[in-house]
Parts: sequence; C-alpha cells; structure tokens
Amino acid sequence: MSDQAQRSRSLREIELEVEAEGREWTRRRLEERLQQEADRDGKVFPPQRAKSPASSDRMDGAKHGRRGT
Repeated sequence: MSDQAQRSRSLREIELEVEAEGREWTRRRLEERLQQEADRDGKVFPPQRAKSPASSDRMDGAKHGRRGT
C-alpha cells in the first residue's frame, strides 16, 4: 500500500467526503424524482425555454448607443 492509503484521515476529511457523497446522492435522487413527474405529466425535463418571436420594434441597446452591464 502507498503511504497516502495508509495515512489515517482526519475526521474533517472524512466528514467532507461523506457530505460530498450525500450531496451527489441527493442531486441524483432529485433529478430522478423530477424526471418521474415530468414523464407522468408528459412534459420535458429539464424544461425548455419558450422561444419568443423577435420583435422588429424592440429597443436594442447597441442600436441606441447603450452597452450591457
């Protein structure tokens, strides 16, 4: 075994590792549940943004000398 594998880890290192595993498990579980709901409702997950038609009279910041911040 390498020195790294034999070295005992601190309680903080173990805590951080377990918390990261828990967050990943929770994220996957949430994704599964949301997908189940979307499948049940016949909707797409993740939701798609609605495409709005471009407006010809829209105020365009670049056209009017304004820059986005």
